[in-house]
Amino acid sequence: MKDLSVTLIQSRIIWEEPEKNRKLFQAKIRTITETTNCIILPEMFTTGFTMKAEQFAEPPEGATLEWMRETAAQVGRDLAGSFIVKENGRFFNRLYWVKPDGRYFFYDKRHLFRMAQEDRVYRSGASLLTVEVAGWKVRPLICYDLRFPVWSRNRNNEYDVLIYVANWPQRRISHWRLLLKARAVENQAFAIGVNRVGPDGNGIEHTGDSLAVDPLGNVLLDMRDREGAETVRLPRQMLENYRQKFPVWKDSDNFEIVP
Repeated sequence: MKDLSVTLIQSRIIWEEPEKNRKLFQAKIRTITETTNCIILPEMFTTGFTMKAEQFAEPPEGATLEWMRETAAQVGRDLAGSFIVKENGRFFNRLYWVKPDGRYFFYDKRHLFRMAQEDRVYRSGASLLTVEVAGWKVRPLICYDLRFPVWSRNRNNEYDVLIYVANWPQRRISHWRLLLKARAVENQAFAIGVNRVGPDGNGIEHTGDSLAVDPLGNVLLDMRDREGAETVRLPRQMLENYRQKFPVWKDSDNFEIVP
C-alpha cells in the first residue's frame, strides 16, 4: 500500500464571517502545489469558536457543505473541517469529510468544552467515524476530544491515522503538543492536529502548532505559527513494520464505549 499525503491548512479565521472564511480557505487551497490525498481545515473554520449557534448555524446540506463538495470536486481531493450545523432543532459542532465524487460523512464533536459553555449550546455526538482514504483508515475528531484517550482508543487497529481539527489556544499549547504525541504512541498510529492562528473575537490568541506525529512519537511536520498549507507524507511501511515488530495493540483492553 502506498504512503499517504495529508495537507494541513493552518490559518487565521475571520470572526463570525462565514462567506469571507470560505473565500479565505479557497485561496489557501489554491496555493497547494504538492500531490496530496486529503486537505484538512481547522475546527469551526467558517466562524471561529463561537457560541452564537443560533445566528451562524447552517442546515446539514447548507452553503458550507455545498462549498466543500464543489471544492473537493475541483481539486480532486478529500476535504475535511468542522462548522456549525442545526439539525432537528439542535446545534452541532460537526466535522464533514467530503469526497471528490460528492459523497460525504460526518462526525459530531463528542466532548464539548464546558469552560467556554460549549456544552450549553451544542449537542454532544455519540458515534465515531472512520473514513477510507487511498486504502488508509482515518479517524477524525475535534479539539477537546484530544484530552480523552478512551474515546480516541485504537482497538484492533481500527484506524491508521488520527486527525484532530481544533481552535486550541496558545496558553495551553504545551498540552496540545504533548497529547498529540501521546495519542500517536498509545494507539500505534499517526496523529495529526490542525489548529488555527491569530486572535479570535474573544481576544483569545492562537499560535497554531499544527503537528503530524508518527507512531513512535517523532514529529514529522511542525508548522509552528506559520500560516498556510503544508503537506506531510506518512510512510505506510514504517507503520506496518512497527505494528508487526512491537505489537502492543494485541494486548490492549477490549471494551465497548456506551455514550
